Amino acid sequence: QVQLVESGGGLVQPGGSLRLSCAASGSIFSINAMGWYRQAPGKERELVAVITNGGSTNYADSVKGRFTISRDNAKNTVYLQMNSLKPEDTAVYYCNARLVMYTSNSYTVYWGQGTQVTVSA
Repeated sequence: QVQLVESGGGLVQPGGSLRLSCAASGSIFSINAMGWYRQAPGKERELVAVITNGGSTNYADSVKGRFTISRDNAKNTVYLQMNSLKPEDTAVYYCNARLVMYTSNSYTVYWGQGTQVTVSA
């Protein structure tokens, strides 16, 4: 099986920074894309940022210029550096990965359990 384990969430003041990490483990043959999503109370889950195995990135307009996604392919890990945080960034942040396992010949999307990010004075 595959596990995605997130870390790095917490409470931060407006204008502060946090760095989220998500490590994928298990019988992984290859990972195509890895990304971060978030869900605030009463709202739908939304894309924050995504990065392909070639390094191409895409960001939500609301985080462009403030957040940076990166990945370490050797470690099957994706990071989200969040700067200039705002109260509206408060949400549970989920990572996901589109990958192929050794026991499969098709891509499957896996999700982490989520990590809380709270931006408040």
